[in-house]
Amino acid sequence: MADFDAKSIVDRSRAAFNAGKCKSLATRLEHLKNLYRMIDEHEKDFCDAMKRDLNKPYTECMGYEITLAKNEIIGYLENLSQWVKPERVKKPLFMLGQDAYIRREPLGVVLIIGAWNYPFQLTIHPLIGAIAAGNTVIIKPSELAEETAKILADLLPKYLDSDCVQVVNGAVKETTALLEQKFDHILYTGNSVVGKIVMAAAAKHLTPVTLELGGKSPVFVDKNCDISTAARRITWGKFVNSGQTCIAPDYILCEEEVKDQLVQAIKDTLKEFYGEDPQKSNDYGRIINERHFKRLEDLLQGVNVAAGGKTVIDDKYIEPTIVTDVKGDEAVMQHEIFGPILPIMIVKDADDAIRYINSRNPPLMLHVFTKSKSMMKKVQDEVHSAMFIGNDSLLVGGVDTLPFGGVGTSGMGAYHGKHTFETFSHRRACVVAKLGMEAANQIRYPPYSEKKYSWAQWLMAKKPKREGILGFWPFTLLAMIFAAFFARYLGFV
Repeated sequence: MADFDAKSIVDRSRAAFNAGKCKSLATRLEHLKNLYRMIDEHEKDFCDAMKRDLNKPYTECMGYEITLAKNEIIGYLENLSQWVKPERVKKPLFMLGQDAYIRREPLGVVLIIGAWNYPFQLTIHPLIGAIAAGNTVIIKPSELAEETAKILADLLPKYLDSDCVQVVNGAVKETTALLEQKFDHILYTGNSVVGKIVMAAAAKHLTPVTLELGGKSPVFVDKNCDISTAARRITWGKFVNSGQTCIAPDYILCEEEVKDQLVQAIKDTLKEFYGEDPQKSNDYGRIINERHFKRLEDLLQGVNVAAGGKTVIDDKYIEPTIVTDVKGDEAVMQHEIFGPILPIMIVKDADDAIRYINSRNPPLMLHVFTKSKSMMKKVQDEVHSAMFIGNDSLLVGGVDTLPFGGVGTSGMGAYHGKHTFETFSHRRACVVAKLGMEAANQIRYPPYSEKKYSWAQWLMAKKPKREGILGFWPFTLLAMIFAAFFARYLGFV
């Protein structure tokens, strides 16, 4: 993009926001309806693009990208008119008769930097909430998923007001130029290295950020577990999208006595899911590019491959692979794998697994497979993680009433469903007082006196809750009414 001018793009969005072009509820709903129509009318085009980018199967494209986005929009269309209403809040006694509430206001100009592994969902999902909150938005799709980025840039201006939503395609140069501009919020999905760059750039303008960064998400498989079911659910979560999913199982911790059974069950499941040769399966994806292919291929050097291991660079194909006898200091255990390689490490027991996980950065997703409710609770209580799932994988990402986001090095902030609307809204505190009842306000005005101070303390100071009849709130309310209407007779005027 030789003629790329980041400042002009941001200025255009700023001017549209300042003019209130995208702020009205009617405009927000219209944009959401148009976005739904775009998705509905071009489902096949988007799936074809993702097929070219990642060899993504049609079922995965529809199930984990298109349908989730359409459901998200429907949720907003059904609820947005309620979410934008002022939220009344509890008030202290001295505020009796006054109005106190929260208004959710748009932040301004929002930058969304999408990811390549789910190039549609991870761009459109935050866009939905940003539009619904009344912001103007600039989208920067990942250049690695080139075909999906192209179709987004082509279609979005045909369905949405280009002053309110702009698409910028490009690579590092364009992203860097955008990050030099002032935004009112930035949402970035990707790795922690770039996340630090985004955060540093945002800090220069005191711009808040939401960072979805990932990390190594462990799976603890308890010996008191249905191994066959656990294997199927782990295999599904790990090898969907060829392992290129931020909340996918990254590695397994289990006791020695269940390892062989678990490995065999995963092998059997892989054969069931993808056949004798997964490279020929229509249901198995590919690695996004050669750089990531070589990174993953390097992780297979010098490890004990219990299943899989085949790599074909011309096809960007890496066979679903199980690695056993893994040690904590090996390369495959140092960084997020983000590919179809599943290490299995032996631990002595649950306490050993907990110690190992807690010795590392907090994971984005913690998985536990067990029949024991007490074991489930033990691991949930004792391990710090951003999100948690018991006896399954991936499902958290499909529950739009749950906040989706990281903690520590796995990210900050959260979105999905109403949480996206909240992320892109400013919670504006509002108080509207009445001009009457001025006599009751005399206790707060100079000149001060002991009598005024005593009444002010009685009205304002909170006291520990009392049990029984003395804690019954109507007595306090009646006392407040007495103070408000009879203050003139108490020597304050």
